[in-house]
Amino acid sequence: MSDEECNKQFASDYLLLDPEKFGIFELYHILFSSDLENRDFIKRHPEAKDCQKQNDKHRWIMFASLVAQKLLLCTAVPMAGVGSGIEYWLNLLRVNSSFFGLIKNFVQGKVVYPNKESASFISFTGSMDRRVELDQSIRPGDCRYYGALAVMAAKASYENKAYLEKTVKDHWNMDLLGSFDFYNHFQRKATTQAFMCRGKCADEELIVVAFRGTETFDADAWSSDIDLSWYELREGKGKVHGKVHGGFMKALGLQKRQGWPLKHQKDEKKPLAYYVIRDMLRELLQANENAKFIITGHSLGGALAILFPAILAFHEDDLLLKRLKGIYTFGQPRVGDQQFGDYMEGLLKSYKIQYLRYVYCNDIVPRLPYDDKSFLFKHFGKCLYFNSFYKGRVVAEEPNKNYFSPVYMIPQTLNAIWELIRGFYYTYSKGPNYKEPGILQVLRFIGLAIPGLPAHMLKDYVNACLSASSELYTQLDNHQTNGLSLNQD
Repeated sequence: MSDEECNKQFASDYLLLDPEKFGIFELYHILFSSDLENRDFIKRHPEAKDCQKQNDKHRWIMFASLVAQKLLLCTAVPMAGVGSGIEYWLNLLRVNSSFFGLIKNFVQGKVVYPNKESASFISFTGSMDRRVELDQSIRPGDCRYYGALAVMAAKASYENKAYLEKTVKDHWNMDLLGSFDFYNHFQRKATTQAFMCRGKCADEELIVVAFRGTETFDADAWSSDIDLSWYELREGKGKVHGKVHGGFMKALGLQKRQGWPLKHQKDEKKPLAYYVIRDMLRELLQANENAKFIITGHSLGGALAILFPAILAFHEDDLLLKRLKGIYTFGQPRVGDQQFGDYMEGLLKSYKIQYLRYVYCNDIVPRLPYDDKSFLFKHFGKCLYFNSFYKGRVVAEEPNKNYFSPVYMIPQTLNAIWELIRGFYYTYSKGPNYKEPGILQVLRFIGLAIPGLPAHMLKDYVNACLSASSELYTQLDNHQTNGLSLNQD
C-alpha cells in the first residue's frame, strides 16, 4: 500500500475521486471512456460487481464533483486572499464606527486598525450576526435550552481563540476547554476546526463540542462539501451500515494507510479531529460521572457532528455514546444513504440520543447532495423546519427537498423579497436583536437571484431558535418520521 492510499478495511465498498490526478485530458475519459474504473482519478473496490454499471450512471455526477474540486484547488489562494481582505475591511469599518467614522479618523490621524488575533476581531460569518449573549429567558431545564445553546456555539465556532475565550467565559459563564485546528490527511493541511467548552446545566456538568462549518472563502472546506466520494461502512467483516459521504469522513479524521483504527498514535503536529475530541471527552467524562456532552455544528460542521457518533459506534465506544445527550445541527447537508440513515436512527434510539436537524426556509445546503436515484443521499432523524416568519414545524423532510425545482422558483423569489424587507421591518417591530448588519443586507440583495444563499447564514438560525415555542419541542416525542408534520402555533 502506498503512502497516498487509505486502508479501507472499514469499508465493504467505496468510490473515491482524486481531483489532483484529474486534468484536462481526463474530461473525455470521465464522460465517454469504457474503462473508467482503470483511470488514476477514480478508485473503486476491486470486488465491486456493479462497477461499470454504476460508473455509467454516475458519470455526470463524478464529472461535476471533480471539475468543481479542481477549480477550487486552482483558486484556493486568491479566494483566501479576497476573503481575508473583505473580512479585514468589515472589521476596519466596525472598529472605526462606520465608513464616515473611518474617514474622520483618517483625517485626524486616529484610524484604529483591527488585530486579527484579538477578541474583537470577527469572521465574515460572524459579521452577519454579532450577538454573543445567551438568551436569558431560555434557562437550563427549558426544552429549548440545548438548541439555543447549540446554535450560539455553532456560530462562535467560526471565530478565533481570543474571541472564544472572552465569549465563553464572560458572556456564557462557561470554561473554554480548547480551540483546535485539525489535520486532514487527504488535503495535507489543517482544514477542520472545532472548540470545546464546559459549564453547569441544572445538576450536571455539560460539555459542548462545536465543529466549524464551511467558511465562505475557504476552498478546502468547500472541497470537502463537494467531494462526492463515498465509503460503505461495515462492522468488522459482517454487517454493512450503508454509504457515507467521503469528503466529510476525511474532514473528521479518516487516516491514510490506517483508515479508522481504534487506537491512534498521537501526532502533535497533525492532530485528527475525531481522535483528539474522543480522547478529551473520555478523560473528562471518566473524571465526572455526572458529566454529559452535546455536539453541534453549522453546514459542514453539522455533518461532522452527526458522523462523530457513527465512528464512536464503529469503535463500540459505549461510554461516550451513553453520555451523549444530543446532537444539534443547523443547515446540515446530507451525509449518507437510506441504509446509513436507518442504521443511525436505530443507534440514536438505542442510546436515547436526541438528534435535531434545524433547517431554515430555502437554505440550499440541507438540500444537497441530491436525494434521487443517482445521488443516493438521504436525510434521517427529526427535522425542525422554520419558515421566513420563524414559525417552526416538525417534519420528516424539508419542503422542496432538492431545491432546484421550477415549481418553487417564483415562491423562492417572492420569499427572498420578503426577507429583504423583513430585515428592516423586524428591527422596529421585534427590537434590536433582529437588526441586520449592512453586509447581510447586501447578501439579501444577492439572494433575489440565489434565494438559498442568504438563507444559509446563521442569523436566521439564531432567530429561529430564539423564536421557537416550547410546544414545538414537546411535540417532538409524538412525531414519527413518516411524512407527518406538526405546526407550531
